[in-house]
Amino acid sequence: MTKVSIILPIYNVAQYLRECLDSVTRQTLHDIEIICVNDGSTDESLDIINEYAKKDDRIVVITGPNAGYGKAMNKGLDRATGEYVGIVEPDDYVSLTMYEDLYDVAVRNDLDLVKADFYRFSRNEKGDMNLSYVAIDSTKTRYHTLLHPCEDPSMIKFVMNTWSGIYRRDMLEQYHIRHHETPGASFQDNGFFFQTMIYAKRAMIIDRPYYRNRRDNPNSSVKNKEKVYCINVEYDYIRDILMQDEAVWNRFKVMFNWKKYHNCMFTISRIADEFKKEYVQRMSSEFRRAYSQGEFTKDDFTQLEWSRLSMIMEKPDEYYNQNVKNAAAAKKKKDPSSAQKELEAIKNSTTYKVGKAIMKVPCAVKRRLTRK
Repeated sequence: MTKVSIILPIYNVAQYLRECLDSVTRQTLHDIEIICVNDGSTDESLDIINEYAKKDDRIVVITGPNAGYGKAMNKGLDRATGEYVGIVEPDDYVSLTMYEDLYDVAVRNDLDLVKADFYRFSRNEKGDMNLSYVAIDSTKTRYHTLLHPCEDPSMIKFVMNTWSGIYRRDMLEQYHIRHHETPGASFQDNGFFFQTMIYAKRAMIIDRPYYRNRRDNPNSSVKNKEKVYCINVEYDYIRDILMQDEAVWNRFKVMFNWKKYHNCMFTISRIADEFKKEYVQRMSSEFRRAYSQGEFTKDDFTQLEWSRLSMIMEKPDEYYNQNVKNAAAAKKKKDPSSAQKELEAIKNSTTYKVGKAIMKVPCAVKRRLTRK
């Protein structure tokens, strides 16, 4: 059996792809398979993949029409044969010893998953790199010890990513852990992250940075202002998974809402100014409902977090006016014509329209639609 299957979900990343593939094909762990899933790229990405595949028989090429990140990842997971599975975003790259080191830790400790710290990076016009170290555990107290995610909801507070580690494939298959195939949306890695945490019995994190996460790709989801509702759709999906087992839901519901809060706050900062008020109101409605059902309390948040969340729940318009509107107005004042053009482009985008439509249908109907 192959030791590690590495999945690359690829869509129009030709300018970054060679650096990524070089780092994966040159791994010191040779016993790997590299599953390149081309999700309908319209640039030279497929040509580059095929070029590398001709020189390296460990590369598996899967190609098809564009269907989104979740679908591409699931194709790769279905094809994987390795003992463990890793994920590399094709605009990122990895240290050459990453998979050898992680595999050794996983096997030696019989782990369902192991993750490592990482770097975020960007390059300026001259090609100079700026690196920022990211510690998965901000408390720095749980490295190199055996952890039990399925019994410890506090691990949800670790920095969320799906690509800085490897996962035992038997666990992924036993619980059919896959990505949400939301049409026209993104951030499907959140659901995968939650599933691996609620099912993994044995895990470890290590304080060594192997992964290099790019932050200067203008096409990245985190820079896309038209993806207004994606986090909310994804967290409806996560809630459905957690609630399939009452014990699991009761164990993780507080951390579910904590993580959702932080992602919603990030969404407010990310989306176009014209959608911020509407988004604050939706956030208010969703968290008021969760709070009324006893899913979290004041004590589950820091003082600053609670001051913001309680104001959003009780006085969303006031929160918007005091904390969001002034910043939006200042930005618009700088270049009003540019802001208006951006708004019209977003409103006419497929992503915005699909996301808004999904948010309007009941959860049960939504589940049926997204499973087709």
